[in-house]
Order: sequence, then C-alpha cells, then structure tokens
Amino acid sequence: MAIAAVPAPSMFAVFRRRDFSLLWTAQLISTAGSALTDLAAGIWVYRETGSALAVGLTLMATAIPSLVVGLLAGVYVDRHDRKRIMIVTCLIQAVVVACIAFVVQADIIVGLYALLLLNAGVKQFFDPAHDSLIPELASDEELTAANAFLSIASFGSTAIGFAGAGLLASTVGLTWAFILDAISFVVAALLIALMGQYAMPAPEDDATVAVIVANLKSGLSTLFGTPIIRSLFIVGAFMFVAFGLWNVLLLPFSITVLGATEFEYGLQEGLTSVGFVIGSLLMARFANRLPEPAWIVVSLVGMGIAGLAYATATSVPFAILVVMISGLLQPPSSVSRAVLLQRNTPREMRGRVFSAFYVMRDVIFLFGMAGAGLADVIDIRVLIVAASCLLFVSAAFTLVAPGLGVSTWGAAAARLRAAAGAPGMAGAPSRAATPADFGRLAGHTSAFASLSADQRAAFISAATVHEIVAGTRVVEHGDLASSAYFILGGSTTAGVPTEGGYRGLSTMAAGDFFGEIAALTGSARTADVVADTDATLLEVPADTLRATMAIPEIERLVMSTLTSRMQQTGDADLPRLAGVDQASLKDLRTLHQEPGAGGAAS
Repeated sequence: MAIAAVPAPSMFAVFRRRDFSLLWTAQLISTAGSALTDLAAGIWVYRETGSALAVGLTLMATAIPSLVVGLLAGVYVDRHDRKRIMIVTCLIQAVVVACIAFVVQADIIVGLYALLLLNAGVKQFFDPAHDSLIPELASDEELTAANAFLSIASFGSTAIGFAGAGLLASTVGLTWAFILDAISFVVAALLIALMGQYAMPAPEDDATVAVIVANLKSGLSTLFGTPIIRSLFIVGAFMFVAFGLWNVLLLPFSITVLGATEFEYGLQEGLTSVGFVIGSLLMARFANRLPEPAWIVVSLVGMGIAGLAYATATSVPFAILVVMISGLLQPPSSVSRAVLLQRNTPREMRGRVFSAFYVMRDVIFLFGMAGAGLADVIDIRVLIVAASCLLFVSAAFTLVAPGLGVSTWGAAAARLRAAAGAPGMAGAPSRAATPADFGRLAGHTSAFASLSADQRAAFISAATVHEIVAGTRVVEHGDLASSAYFILGGSTTAGVPTEGGYRGLSTMAAGDFFGEIAALTGSARTADVVADTDATLLEVPADTLRATMAIPEIERLVMSTLTSRMQQTGDADLPRLAGVDQASLKDLRTLHQEPGAGGAAS
C-alpha cells in the first residue's frame, strides 16, 4: 500500500545528525587554519622573490603529491577505517605545519617547498576518506544541503584564514599563521574522534602488489565506464586549468597591477570566501529548483563573466566586489559536482574514484599554475581573460556531455512522475531463471561467481526473471514485499517523492541491486523505482539472498550496501541493525519477517 509523499527536509535538518555536526565543525576549524598557511606561504615567498612563478611553485607543491600517492591513497581508503584515517592525517599535518614555522623563521625557502609537499601528500589520504563518508552521514534527501554546508566549512572558512594571514603579515609576523594552523589540526582530530564508527568491511585479501593493481583497475573502470562520472571528469579538466591560472594570478595582479597592500589582498581573498558562504547557503535552500547539471552551467558561465570583469578592474574596491561575486557563483558547480559523484559511485569504490578525480584536478591545476608563470612576460590581464574563456568552454561541454546534457535535465523525475500512473510489473513477462541468467549476474557482480555448483542450482531454482519495458513502475514507496532485485540489463531510476516532486534521484544499471533492505529487515520500501530503459531484472527471495551471504564476498557486498543505505534512510525502526557486526549479521540471516521491502534506493 502506498503512503503519502513526505515534505522535503529543512536545509538545516542535517545538523540534527551529531556526527555530521562534529565533522562540519572539524572541517571549519582546520580549513580556517589551512587558509592561514596557504596565504602566509604565498606572501612570504613573494616577499622573498617578487616572482609570480615562485608563488605558483608554492601552489604547485600542493598538487604534485597527487601524482605520487593520489591513486594509491584511494585504494588504502577503501580498505581501512575512514574515520581513523582522518584522525591520523590531521595529527601528522599538525606536526608538519608546525615545522613550517621554524623553516620560515630560518628563511629556508627550499625547506618550505619540501614541507608543503609533505603536507599535501598526507592530505591525499584525508580528502577521499572525508568525502566517502558524507553519503553515510546524511540521508539522500539531505545530501545536497550536507555538501553545501561542508563547502562552507571547507572553503567559506578561508575568509577567516585569508584575512587573518593578511593581518598577521602586517602585525606580529607570518610565523604565527603556521602555529595557529597546527593547533587547528589537533582540534579537528579530537572532534573527529568523537564521531561514531564507519569502518569498511575487513578485506579478506592481503595488500599485495597484484591486489593493489586490481583495486586500481576496478576504480578506474568505474570512473571511465560510468558516463556521468566520465563527463564530470572532462568538464572539470577545463575548469581546473582556469582555476589554476586564477589562483596564482590574483596575488601579483592585486599587488603589482592594482597597487593593493598585502592586507587588501587578504581582504579580497577573505571576501571571496564570504561570497562562497552566501552561495553555499543559497544552494542548500534552492538546489531543488534546477537539476544539478543546470546549476553547473549557471555557475561556470557566471564565473566566466565575473573573470572578464575582473580583468578590466582598475581599482581595488571594484576588484574585491567582482571576486566576491565570483565566489558566490562557485558553489552551484562544486556542490552539484560532489552530489553527482557521491550518488553515482558505489560505496566500496568511493575512495578510488574520488582519489582519481582529485589526481586529475591536481594535475590540471599544475598546468594552470605553470601557465601563470607567463605573467612574468605576458600581460596578466590577458591571462585572466584566457582563464575566463576556459570556463565558458567547460559550460558548453556540460550542455552536451553524456549524463549531464540538456536532454537529461529533469528526465529522471519526469519518468518517476509518469510511472505513478503507469502499469507495474504485474503484467510484465516473467520466467524461471536459467544458468545463463546466473552467468550474466556473475559477469556483472563477480562476488556471485564464488557460489558452489549446488549453491548456484539452489539460487537459480528460486529466482525469477522479469522483462520490463521502459517506464514501468518497478516498486513504489510504502509497498510491502520480501525479495530483492538484481539488474541484468538496462537501467532504473530511484527517487523519494516530496511535495515538490522527487528528491534523492539515483540511477542503477546492470550489476546494481535494490530491495535488499526489505529482504533482510522487513521494512517498507522508502522510494519509487522506475525503468529508464527496457530492462531485465532477476528477483531473488529473502531466504535465497540470506543463503548466499554464507559466501564472504557476497556478505561484504550486501552488508556494505545495506549499511550505507540504512544510514541514509534515517529510519527509526532500523538503527539496531545499522552496524556491520556479527550480532547484526546473525539477526539478518535468521530474521523471520512479515513481507516487507526496501532497498538500494527503495
């Protein structure tokens, strides 16, 4: 029986989750401290050398480590406790940044570059661990707001750090910037330590070279094999070249061309972050008004126009106003990009996929930063115009990119709305499963290849194959059922109905599954699922699914997915089973429930 659509949650609802509030506070404090280091290092190098290229090298030092450890960090994050990784990296960064204070005091510029490299290398482990946890700290409906507020913590707090660095440079000295940053990392580690546990299932295989290479291949395969993630990758390439140029050129343009003081430059950077905060708040409130790709286009075009205006600036006040507007226009693209990556990346792959994305970002940054060195021989205004034009190119590609293009805007929500009055699966052709169907399942989901011949026979005898046409309503929120579905071909879209339409839209393709929460806990479905294309679904009864969980690989796959989705639903009836431990697993294997449903997105 269907239940009424629920209203969309308040933009601040995610702060009712204690762990999210702790992580947000930790990020706010540590990022403000990091901004002190970033700007103070740039100011100190420019004082010592007077070269835009030398300033660019300080920023390049933060990007180079990604080439060395970025992809390996993603594999490590997917195999270990992500919370513990964040704590340890914060403490190591505290020590490294404290050492920078001594290096600056001794006027050792090479030492500064070395420590910046080390600090950035350690951060390669923090970022994918942090971003991988976000979908588990917020429900799918809260995900956009969660990313918006974390963007404020990650970037908006730089207003404090940049302004503080400019002030310290003009008063007590730059050394204090690095000392305060070290303290901020210690505080962040303590706050993260107060969070709950979000450990990944322990890997059965040892971290041999062969296993690491296989993990890397699977992560890259997910990245390049998923159209929407691949498109985000390409869109980001143009954008990050522009950002690399922009980040380096702001300092010499402000001080040399506009005649700004170091404090005015710090104020400019700080007010850019204020604009970012305002933009993030607006995204948390109004993100559901447009599809994520549309927000990306609006953001890139707006920033491109702001960049052209900045290139014409002749006064410091006008330049500050323009970059503040540019900061306001950045969150729609950064928040939307994060949401799309999180929704379209499997939980067990997030570390690898996110790390690969960060490696691409940092490599492209290097090109942009290196290009900024041309400011020593070419008019800075010309380079700023070039950076702005690259943002227009990125926006144009977004309009046609697979998974992001105009044709996809609102298409998923439209399918779900249309499916509300469409026939369900009752009339769809169905048949008993065959060994060939099991072969397709094992080909998409390799864990099932571990079943013995007898286990395969039992699995096949209990399963049913459904051939459904595009637009079919597969499940409806509130319905009761007692089986899970594996997608053998085609794709489906899931979404939560709200007063304004649908939220939390996600797409599932061959190899994905849904309904496992119903099969293992007896809860009602929490979302609507509709077929995007003609699809082949393998329906598996609850008892059959439990039996397959005797295989460790299947147990890890199902429990990892189930845990993540249960944490996202925030269902008050489910917290007893929300942890992946042996007691919970025993409950799930032996639970005798009334018919119920739920799952991957339902």
